[in-house]
Amino acid sequence: MFNFFKPKDFEKEYDEELLQSLNLLKQDWDQAQQTEAAVADVDPQVKAQTELAKQKFEFMYRQARLRKIKNDHIQSSVYDS
Repeated sequence: MFNFFKPKDFEKEYDEELLQSLNLLKQDWDQAQQTEAAVADVDPQVKAQTELAKQKFEFMYRQARLRKIKNDHIQSSVYDS
């Protein structure tokens, strides 16, 4: 009856934050892969950092898939090859 407080669209706001985080994690993972490829003698710590970046990205990717979020942003890693 009285709609003094209009409910905010929190889901849309947090979905946008999730997409931004996903893009940043993908960039971090790509950078870690490039670092691992550039180093001649790969240290186990470098491999662990690359694997950690991969796992972070994959976790956030699964969360985005569960929420059925679509991204309209093309990542630079796709066309910078």
